[in-house]
Amino acid sequence: MAANNNNMPAAMDKEQIFGMAEMEMQYRVELFNKLTHTCFAKCVENKYKDSELNMGETSCIDRCVAKYWQVTNLVGQLLGSGRPPM
Repeated sequence: MAANNNNMPAAMDKEQIFGMAEMEMQYRVELFNKLTHTCFAKCVENKYKDSELNMGETSCIDRCVAKYWQVTNLVGQLLGSGRPPM
C-alpha cells in the first residue's frame, strides 16, 4: 500500500478548492456590482455637470457604502454564515 502524503490534497480536494475559490470570486464581484449600482443610483445626480464627484456626492457614497457593508454583514451573521449574503 502506497503512503498517502497528508500535505498534498487529493485531486478531488483540489477541484473542490478551486471551485470554492471561483464561487467566492463570483460572489465578491456580484456584491461589488450591487453595492456600486445601489450607491451610484442613490448618490450621483443624473445631470452630469462636472467630470468629478462633488463633496456631497462623495460624502453620500462614503456613507452609503459603509451602511451597505454594515447591513450586509449583519444579515450574514443573522443567517449564521461567516460571510454576507448575496
